[in-house]
Amino acid sequence: MISVNRYKCGYCGACVSVCPVGAIELVETWIEISDDCTECGTCVNVCPVGAIEILE
Repeated sequence: MISVNRYKCGYCGACVSVCPVGAIELVETWIEISDDCTECGTCVNVCPVGAIEILE
């Protein structure tokens, strides 16, 4: 499961643009991750502030 720390997230949209399955959406002032997410980790690696992590 992917988790987004809303306190760290700067809503830059970097994760949205790199998601290979289009599972991340920027909605007003938060990031939404749909069930289409494959937990590939691309968004985790690209987040400049470390706001996204994979929970086990």
